[in-house]
Amino acid sequence: MKSVNKTIVTLLLLAVFGVAAYFSMYQTGRQPEQTGSALGGLAGKLTGAVQVQELDGFITVEVEQYFQDARVQKVLLDNGFKLNVKRIGSRDMAARVVAGQTPDFFYTSGVVAANQITDAAKRANITTAVYSPIYTPLVIASWTPIAQILSANGMAKEVGAGVWHVDLAKLTQTMLDKKRWKDLKSSQAYDVSKTVLVSTTDVRKSNSAAMYLALTSYAVNGAEIVTDKDSAQKAALKVAGLFKRQGYQENYVNGNFDDYVSIGIGKTPMAFIYESQMVSYAAAKKGMGPGMVLMYPQPTLFNKVQFVATSERSKKLGELLANHAELQHLAVEFGFRIAESAYFVQSAKAANLTVEEHMTQVIDPPSFEIMAEMIDVIAREMGQ
Repeated sequence: MKSVNKTIVTLLLLAVFGVAAYFSMYQTGRQPEQTGSALGGLAGKLTGAVQVQELDGFITVEVEQYFQDARVQKVLLDNGFKLNVKRIGSRDMAARVVAGQTPDFFYTSGVVAANQITDAAKRANITTAVYSPIYTPLVIASWTPIAQILSANGMAKEVGAGVWHVDLAKLTQTMLDKKRWKDLKSSQAYDVSKTVLVSTTDVRKSNSAAMYLALTSYAVNGAEIVTDKDSAQKAALKVAGLFKRQGYQENYVNGNFDDYVSIGIGKTPMAFIYESQMVSYAAAKKGMGPGMVLMYPQPTLFNKVQFVATSERSKKLGELLANHAELQHLAVEFGFRIAESAYFVQSAKAANLTVEEHMTQVIDPPSFEIMAEMIDVIAREMGQ
């Protein structure tokens, strides 16, 4: 009789664990509303399996490769997240905030775009939470002969191997004066008739170009951040030519950097990019290409790549991206800076790239309302 009872107990235990395992596998692919059930929780506790939630989101081009990385996807899956992401421009994200149709999250290219999203969400009575897992400074990718010419004309100085500081105010004024490279002192190495300009993306479409506008508007506004509509219109009109005279501009910063790398100094003597692009390039190539230099505008901006959660379930994802050590270190492999600055600098050195570790000449961009005002002015000027 005792052996029969033992057999029954054993069979019951096996049945319980079998049911738990079944529900664990069944729940893995289900939506979060279902995985929160008591039975799903029991299955997870009994089997140790992580219940996986599928989240939908829009991401910026800067983080697309990061989310495509198999190691990133594995860490996310191990922590209960399977993401369905689609890349769109940061400027287009706020328009996707629609009651009942808003995705779980947006991973946008910067603070200005994130503010637009949270503002639209507020109007639609959608609660948001914002996280800043990674960031990168805005820099100018250039070439040794160009840096030396700028240095000879009092606009730049070398502060490390292949790393330069650029006087933003002096460079901006030189461009506004429509100086040609051949007009500058000691320009024999680049004795061309084209005017001095920094290549950017389309300010009407791209976040990096908006950051260039933020910096140049600061330079023409007496080294002050533009804070009111009248000053915004005046500053935008002053710098509009810096965009108009470039000709065709890419919509995405990757295109601008690709021109710099593939076509070179002839087409792109100076390209306004994210530092992360140069760091990522150097990591892949084990160093920068011949003659490439990294120039930090003085001052520059930090571009915070911001995660905007628009659902309760995506808040945990935002916290994970910002705090999980492996996800943070993997972001560094794609050139981004993290709170652990020493790790970033170490990684850059391993890629034979010297970066500026402690940056002090940094400003904030204007509010997104002021930025929108300046962009509208320039858009009208470019359309004429």
